[in-house]
Amino acid sequence: MKHVTRSTIVAGAVVIGVAGILLSTALAQRPGRGTGRGQGDSQLEKPPVPKNDNEKKILGILDDILERQRYRNVPPQDGRLLRILTESMNAKNVVEIGTSTGYSGIWFGMALQKTGGKLTTFEIDAGRAATARANFKRAGMADIITIVEGDAHDEVKKLKDTIDILFLDADKEGYVDYLNKLLPLVRPGGLIIAHNINPRMADPKYIEAITTNPNLETIVRTEVGLTLKKG
Repeated sequence: MKHVTRSTIVAGAVVIGVAGILLSTALAQRPGRGTGRGQGDSQLEKPPVPKNDNEKKILGILDDILERQRYRNVPPQDGRLLRILTESMNAKNVVEIGTSTGYSGIWFGMALQKTGGKLTTFEIDAGRAATARANFKRAGMADIITIVEGDAHDEVKKLKDTIDILFLDADKEGYVDYLNKLLPLVRPGGLIIAHNINPRMADPKYIEAITTNPNLETIVRTEVGLTLKKG
């Protein structure tokens, strides 16, 4: 979880084909916040295997962030899920509300290095934004990730480009506002991903918005809400 104005959340997406199988597996094996990278509930779960030296370096940086800059970042399994979703749908433009120290942003970045895409991430806290900016630089992603400092409720109104994936990980009570402002930019077939969607944390107004709109298809699994904008 991360604070962008006051609290935190996570919202989700819907996947098709092979990506759907990967998603179901990832959600079923999602570890708790206290576990290390790749240690899910299933004995079948394994740590990610780096394909090359660049990926090995980035995975090491992610481990370092977990150990030294934990500040309410998403769990490792959720980060891996974000990468899978982004790369499997060949996303070119990802928007994240709630940068924190850049952990989830780097998972997005691993996929965007493959797709040739970009990430725009919003953070209200200047200190966390500075930490994230340094993390993106050492991961070699400064050229594909843009941090926007300030209140995302105001700053997102400046966005104009079509969005492939919208990731909400900020103030729960602000999710409906983010959705209303950015849904018109989400392309048909695009995803809205939100975190910590459970009876205790989820804003009922947001849940109503994503489950009663005929243009959206939503499932909620293991605290991750997954919303597809229908084509």
